[in-house]
Amino acid sequence: MTEAADPATVLVVEDDRSLSAALAATLKAAGYRPVSAGSAAEGLRWFAHYAPDLVLLDLGLPDRDGLSVIREIRQRSPTPIVVLSARNAEAAKVEALDLGADDYVAKPFGVEELLARVRAGLRHGVQVRGSTPAVRVGDVEIDLGLRTVKRRGEPVKLTPKEYDVLCELALNGGRAVSHGQLLRAVWGSEKADVQYLRVYVGYLRHKLGETLFESVPRVGYRLVID
Repeated sequence: MTEAADPATVLVVEDDRSLSAALAATLKAAGYRPVSAGSAAEGLRWFAHYAPDLVLLDLGLPDRDGLSVIREIRQRSPTPIVVLSARNAEAAKVEALDLGADDYVAKPFGVEELLARVRAGLRHGVQVRGSTPAVRVGDVEIDLGLRTVKRRGEPVKLTPKEYDVLCELALNGGRAVSHGQLLRAVWGSEKADVQYLRVYVGYLRHKLGETLFESVPRVGYRLVID
């Protein structure tokens, strides 16, 4: 029997309806559960109701400045906050980060960049919460909170890079993850040599089982959880 973590819930607080709809569609296609809010008040209400795993927050909201939303969320929770804003001045970025935002993405932004920031925020959120969300695949258990891996109940020692590759695949819930996405997440740049991935996936197959990892031709890899 296999078990995967539920899709991460991402709260999008954005008053531009067309952008909000586009963000929700992008997040849903990437396997997340988007919840949309068009104002600070609605965003805080949905935050309390849904307890999202991550917040995408526009600073230019119609009822309150987004900076006050960061402050209020931080009083309640360490949930990761990624700011989306047309305010490109360094002072605005510094203020948002000092108030507790985890990341700052200037508009306009690319979809792949945004999704990479979301994935990074979710990884950080798991570490900060100290919780133990787990992905179980056959006889392998991946604890994303403690950064541990067990096979048949016994700990498996992975190098940091091996774990990061495994974590990125696990966070994508069985979906194919492109070579570029894996290289960006683990090595910081999709220009890194794809041969690195082949080597590390080979190590993981040796330690955790050949059938756990599927090569997707001309795309990348996926964790076989079904």
